[in-house]
Amino acid sequence: MTTPAPVWTGTCADPFALRVPDGYVMYGTGGPGGDRAFQVLSSPDLVTWTDRGGALERLADEPPQASYWAPEVAHVDGTWVMYYSVGSEQSAHHLRVATSRDPLGPFVDAGVDLSPDLPFAIDPSPFQDRDGTWWLFFATDELSGERPGTVLAVQRLESPTSLAGSPQLLLRATADWQRFEADREIYGARYDWHTLEGPHVVHRAGRYWMFFSAGNFQDDTYGVGLAVADAVTGPWSLVGSGASVLHTGVAGLIGPGHNSVLTDAAGDDHLVFHAYDTTRTRRQPYVVPLGWDANGPRPDWDAA
Repeated sequence: MTTPAPVWTGTCADPFALRVPDGYVMYGTGGPGGDRAFQVLSSPDLVTWTDRGGALERLADEPPQASYWAPEVAHVDGTWVMYYSVGSEQSAHHLRVATSRDPLGPFVDAGVDLSPDLPFAIDPSPFQDRDGTWWLFFATDELSGERPGTVLAVQRLESPTSLAGSPQLLLRATADWQRFEADREIYGARYDWHTLEGPHVVHRAGRYWMFFSAGNFQDDTYGVGLAVADAVTGPWSLVGSGASVLHTGVAGLIGPGHNSVLTDAAGDDHLVFHAYDTTRTRRQPYVVPLGWDANGPRPDWDAA
């Protein structure tokens, strides 16, 4: 198995990439600092990537040290729409939306909190169903059950900047590998906290496939699992028993996770994800060809 190389040597965590008229653009957590959040990279061919600075104009009412996480972008009626979260480190994150006329930005926040009634929400991922309906998948916290922690949910987008109805819980932790931290102090109590995050959905082979990350993004427990359903709202069933798509050790990777799926100009899919460098100080982006069969996706490491 060939060990893939990152497509860029800087930090670009939680990478999301999509095709644009003149090539491809990738967005990720991190960035050049200053007045804009989120790293932006562009490429004509998925091989050579160029640093294009920051994507999002920072919010004036958020403190300078606020954390901006996991952007994903959709192209809706001629406008580029970015979904992201902002908060203080690992608490009080809320979902936000920003727009731009250029995929390279600058994106300007639309002034809307998409999750005002949730104590914590991250990793928004827009998905357009075959009937044209838009949905927003995301992660939020749920304290009930045997494995309390961060779970996966979905809500219908009434417009690019507004949600309809209430969140529908789709998937929660079921296994030890999904533990974020034992005896974690949070919400005024202590929990063996589990985390599912980074949902990303595609429709292939007549079914809906949801990639998700789990474990602790800071260490070797982090990886990518898979669930499948016959409808956007489920029920969703796990595929395999662990981090079946990505895990530490596969192809020599360290802490791989938070993926998206990019379809290129030829109609071929690619798995876009991050993994740590050897010093474990930078999460760098990877792009690996992705094939499909009746059992789901198959990363083609030898073609990476």
